[in-house]
Amino acid sequence: MPDFAQSNLSFRMMAAFIGMRNRLNPPRDMLETEAELKPGSRVLDFGCGPGGHSIAAARIVGPRGRVFALDIHPLALEMVERTAEKNNLTNIETIHSDCETELDTESIDTVLLYDIYHILSEPETVLEELNRVLKPEGRLSFSDHHMRDEDILRSIGNGTGFRLQSKGGKTLTFLKGGNGEQRNT
Repeated sequence: MPDFAQSNLSFRMMAAFIGMRNRLNPPRDMLETEAELKPGSRVLDFGCGPGGHSIAAARIVGPRGRVFALDIHPLALEMVERTAEKNNLTNIETIHSDCETELDTESIDTVLLYDIYHILSEPETVLEELNRVLKPEGRLSFSDHHMRDEDILRSIGNGTGFRLQSKGGKTLTFLKGGNGEQRNT
């Protein structure tokens, strides 16, 4: 595990940048249109950071839904919990981990994997875990502005158990199942 005491300042700076970005470009529309979140959905925000997507997702899925915000950095989880409490959102649960979710198999409708894939030390292991927790009809909403779409497609499309469903304005949506074959591109 990293030394978080030294990384708190850099995390706070990154969180401030993300907060500014989310104010200029609120994540709710993208989550509704591209990730297709619906009331009652169960969502995993993998690598949630300060929680902008987690909070927006919690509002969309409502009291019948559930959002699991996972991050390796304790400060990220504290920020998510504090923001959820401030906004009276009781449908968010935080998970401190770098991979293992401890969620039930086939229990998640949608996984949000945003701007984290490029720094994963074991991306194949993470994809296996995400595949495990997704329901058979589950979707992986993916975005990483540090990678080109063709690199993402090559990485996710090589026997990972996901197939491309669609390319939106900001995300690629993969469905669970298959060996990376594409449809509706």
